[in-house]
Formats: sequence, structure tokens, C-alpha cells
Amino acid sequence: MTTADIRAHADRVWRDSIVGELKRYIAIPNKSPGFDRDWAAHGHMERAVALIADWCRKQPLKGATVEIVRLPGRTPLLFVDVPGTGSDRVLLYGHYDKQPEFTGWLEGLGPWTPVIRDGRLYGRGGADDGYAAFSSLTAIAALQAAGIAHAPCVLIIEGCEESGSYDLPYYIEHLAARIGEPSLVVCLDAECGNYEQLWCTTSLRGNLTGTLSVGVLKEGVHSGMASGIAPSSFRILRQLLSRIEDEKSGDLLIEALHVPIPADRRRQARTTAELLGDEVFRKLPFVAGARPVSNDPVELLLGSTWLPTLVVTGADGLPALRDAGNVLLPEVSARLSLRLPPTADPAKVATAIKATLEANPPYGAAVQFEIDSSTGGWNAPVVAPWLEQSAERASQEIFGRAAMYMGVGGTIPFMGMLGERFPRTQFLITGVLGPQANAHGPNEFLHLEKASRLTACVALVIADHFGRQSD
Repeated sequence: MTTADIRAHADRVWRDSIVGELKRYIAIPNKSPGFDRDWAAHGHMERAVALIADWCRKQPLKGATVEIVRLPGRTPLLFVDVPGTGSDRVLLYGHYDKQPEFTGWLEGLGPWTPVIRDGRLYGRGGADDGYAAFSSLTAIAALQAAGIAHAPCVLIIEGCEESGSYDLPYYIEHLAARIGEPSLVVCLDAECGNYEQLWCTTSLRGNLTGTLSVGVLKEGVHSGMASGIAPSSFRILRQLLSRIEDEKSGDLLIEALHVPIPADRRRQARTTAELLGDEVFRKLPFVAGARPVSNDPVELLLGSTWLPTLVVTGADGLPALRDAGNVLLPEVSARLSLRLPPTADPAKVATAIKATLEANPPYGAAVQFEIDSSTGGWNAPVVAPWLEQSAERASQEIFGRAAMYMGVGGTIPFMGMLGERFPRTQFLITGVLGPQANAHGPNEFLHLEKASRLTACVALVIADHFGRQSD
């Protein structure tokens, strides 16, 4: 067996099987339950998980069992058990739920319209993270086809990740005996700095989301009559946001949100900045004349992975421009999304943010901050020598370039759960979300060659995980 055999197997399965299945998967509008409260009635989740499960059952994996696990009132979970050799275990993870449509898709593209252009498969959920189940099982099948031993593997594909994985803890408890204690976790839901090498994630930020509501009047009133007497609900909203964020610098002002940045993470940021340079910010679709918050790629990398940030992601109470009459708005609400440093305590942050926003409301307004979720981040344990060597070998043999390490600004709640539950476990967290891939936004795409090569890398790491036992 050569690395070329592994890569050829991955390329063949991607070309002949996976791409077609992913097109069908993209066409299903299976939005995460946080964005579709009637997900069960609509049936899209069932269609999506059934499609993936049917494909899994057809794969040439010796003794594998494929099961859709259902707990009452919770999104279904796909569980695949692949027997192997030895007492160690590998856990592979992904999710099949999706973000909502968003606007701004290019002509001919759409969230539920799979289109291939220039080696990129466009559509919602292909890269984040529908490909994970296909890639994971193809990696294991490639080893079996080549007669390469591997440890027993379990695959978990959840349906609630984009809503904070609030269903997942119940499934982990339900399946605890079948999962066991993995010595390696492989997650394919992360970013990559480019498409030309293997990128290993070293940290993930947490996420707090909630709705800030400000009410002043019982109903809208003519602005000519009421302004100057009643305060603007929107102005109060602005005041409250200034309690937690400096609007000029973007710095967050709550002490619980700030943590020391470890020296090794600073070193990794400098190494990544040296490689990527201006691509750190040029990957974003700035409008003409707009610029990033800093000209220093190192500061931008640390700002997007280890510093807290606030974004307003939606609002209610503001009429569309075509409906905007001269009315003093009675109430406005804003959806807030705060990214938390990897080691910040999400419970303390939630308490501090809520208390700061709700205390002493200006003009006695009705102010409420309703928290939807507060999820902790994750900082990777020290990489074991075997895994560091394996990632480097895989990247060199598959891509011809060194493996790279970087923090990621997004959140994968399951990694934090696993880190607490299995402190001795090693993690390979990687993915295909590179420049312009734009998960959650318009024109999301899956870089097909990168995905196939990453599949081969995962196969090599799983093989090395088994081989390390005899070192």
C-alpha cells in the first residue's frame, strides 16, 4: 500500500459517489432547530439524516452498523460503529443540520441549489458540515481496502450543532457505553487557512447568543408629537450596547470576557501570519474602501481566535425602509452574538452580560436580555508526538507542504464537552472552510479537491493512530 493508493481511493469515491449524494443533501432545507422551530413537522431533518444513513449502509466496511438514534423531542443522531483491532477507539464527528438561507447569493446560486463551478460545490451545508460523514467513512474504507489495520471507530453525526448542540449531551449519555473512551477524536467541521495543506485547529471560541429588548411605549406614536418627550427605544439600545462594547475600537468592556493568551498560541499565530500575510483579511469580501480593524495579521488572527467580540446579527421592531413612517418605535430588539475566548467561563460571562445590560435602565425603560445559549470554547491539549508527526507526514505526502496549526474563531460545542469528559484524548480538528468558503453566509462552497485530499489525510492519521501502539 502506498499513499497514492489511499488518495486514489478517496478521489474515486468522491468522484463516483460522494459528490452526487452531497448534491441531493444540499437540496434539503434542513435548517437547525434554532432557525426552524417546526423542524419535526417539516420533515427535512429526517430526509437529510436518512439520505446520509442510506449512503453509509452501502459502504464496504467490515461489520459496520449504521443506526439513526432518536430520543423523544430531539433531533435524530446518526451513529455508525466500525469494528477494528485493539482496545483503543477513534471517534469521528460531524453534523448535518444547516444555517438559514441568508441573502446575497450570486446569480444561478442558492442555498438549496447545488451547483459545481471551478471545482467548488456551492450550496448550504456541503462544507459546513454535510461532507463529514462521507469523508470519515471513506477514509476508513480506504484503509480496509488496502489491508491496513485500524482501531475500532465510531462516527457521530448530530442534527443540532448550529443551534448550540443542546441535544447532544443527552445522546452522549445515552450512547456512553457504545462510545467508550476514545484516544483520538477526528472532527471535520473547522477552518483552513488555505487549500494547499493540512490545517490543525488548536482552539475554538465559545459563543453567547441572546436577544436584547427595549420597550418605551405601548404602541407606536407620531414622531413629531412624541419625540422630545419620550426617549427613542433605539437610542436606549445603543446606550446599552455601549455598556459592553467600545463602539470606536470594538473592545469589549466586561472583565469576565478576557483571558490570558497562552504563549504557544501567540507563536502559532505568528507562524500562520508569516505564511498567509494579507490573506488573513483579504479572504473577506470587503466593499471598496473598507479595511480591517488592524493592519497586523498577527493581531487579526489573535483578535478572531482569542479575543471576545460582539456582533448584532438581527433585529425586530425596525420596519423595512419602504414601511418606515414617521413613528417613534415603541420597542426594538436586537439579537446579540458574543464570541468568547477559548478558556472564558461561559456561565460567568452570561451572568455578567445580563446584569450589565439590565441594570438601571435608562428612563426606566423595559429592558430584558434573554439568553438563548452560552457555550464554552476549547483549548487543545498538548499534541502528542505521534499525532504531530502523523499530521506532518500526511500533509507532506498528500499536499507536499507542511501541516499548520491555528486557532479558529467559531464554536464547536462538542469539542468542549469531549475535552472535559476525556482529558487524555488527542484531537485532530480540521476542515475545508478556507478563503471565501463563506459558511453561514451567501455562496457557501465545498472545495472538492481539498475535501478529497483531506479524506486521505484522515486515513493516514487513523493508520498511524493504530501503528503507534507498537512503537
